Amino acid sequence: MKFKKVTALALCVAMSATALAGCGSKAATTDSQTAAPAESAAADTADTADAAEEAPVETKDVTLKVWAPQEDQNPTDTYDKGMLAAMCDAFNEAHPEWNITYEYGVCGEDVAKDEVTKDVDAAADVYMFANDQLPILVEAGAIAELGGKNLEEVKATNSESMINTVTYEGGVYGVPYAYNGWFMYYDSSKFTEDEVKDLDVMLAKDLGDDVTNVCFQLSNSWYIPSFFYGVGGTMFGPDGTDGSVPCDFDDEKGLAVTNYLIDLATNPKFTNQANEEAGKAINLFTEGKLGAFFSGSWDREAIETALGDNFACAQLPSFKAGDYEGTMKSYAGSKAIGVNPTCENMDVAVALAVYLGNADCQKIRYEVRGVVPLDSTGIDDVMLNAITDTVNNTSVAQPLVSEMNGWWSNAEAFGKAIVAGEVNHDNAQDKLTNFIANVNAGGSLE
Repeated sequence: MKFKKVTALALCVAMSATALAGCGSKAATTDSQTAAPAESAAADTADTADAAEEAPVETKDVTLKVWAPQEDQNPTDTYDKGMLAAMCDAFNEAHPEWNITYEYGVCGEDVAKDEVTKDVDAAADVYMFANDQLPILVEAGAIAELGGKNLEEVKATNSESMINTVTYEGGVYGVPYAYNGWFMYYDSSKFTEDEVKDLDVMLAKDLGDDVTNVCFQLSNSWYIPSFFYGVGGTMFGPDGTDGSVPCDFDDEKGLAVTNYLIDLATNPKFTNQANEEAGKAINLFTEGKLGAFFSGSWDREAIETALGDNFACAQLPSFKAGDYEGTMKSYAGSKAIGVNPTCENMDVAVALAVYLGNADCQKIRYEVRGVVPLDSTGIDDVMLNAITDTVNNTSVAQPLVSEMNGWWSNAEAFGKAIVAGEVNHDNAQDKLTNFIANVNAGGSLE
């Protein structure tokens, strides 16, 4: 987990002079002026130098209110004013046309929807948020839609999966900068890199007495849909953005998955980790009694300590449910940077948001806080490689529709019923039909 430290000055030098477009709640754009090419660079050199002396760049005084988590603002050995201030100062230095005064406030990504929507006019111009809050922020008129060159740049520097995390009703809102999702940890002394590509191969392997091959959170509603998505199931349309299109997990593919999960839950080489058993898998790893576990970056330190040199990670594996072959797909979420549509200096705020989401700033967050970057270029780390592969190959964007409220408690109950043996091969279709009917009943955002 080492890479070259990026200082505020280095960030300033590294930042490209990309023309940025402003944005508004209706995707309004403002194009920056572009210099015309010189007819003769050699002949114009002296004139250009004289012109620069005679016509200094006009500076516009700007005040921006920026909200971010407290951890981003705490002083460190490298950044005595905190990494957020270092990033913002570097952005200021890179733009002589703006003289920016920053007003910082504390607001975690997890509570952005609550704090920003209290009073949109008084809220921050630029703030961080968790992507599942996007519907509430949009409906409250609290976040600007990206357009023009800003949108082009954000799309060019992010995977489709990550763009989907900040897309709502056809519009892209915010700049994703960190990954929030799950993947696979495994013990490399028990499985090879080829074996972890197939869940059924992993489950069939003899790892010895008292060793559990796979631990999975089957009774967790954030994890269980990975199997249904894996065989081509959809929830609220192909891209999860149309709440009027019902979840189709109750078709014949979904029945095959349900029967697969019934067999999985009764397999002696499998164990479920319930919400109240947070440390179960890690304890098994420590004892050398577990082959693989599915979780996120938050468990990295404990699992790496438990496995030592055998610590390994990978994207999600394939499986076969009845006649249907597929690959597990986790929900890929993000942390993102949003802009308040009531911002007085929209062009500056949007440019800052795009900058704070760039690869260099992602690396600083990773260095200081361990925040998982979306761009891990130049970082040699087994977990980040696995996350990148998961995002690109074995993930889907979590649906951002109000009808998603019908999923969480019903899916948890269905998973628990499978683990408890209450769902079996004889009643699988009836139980599945009832489960999905409850999901499709929907709900309203709170």
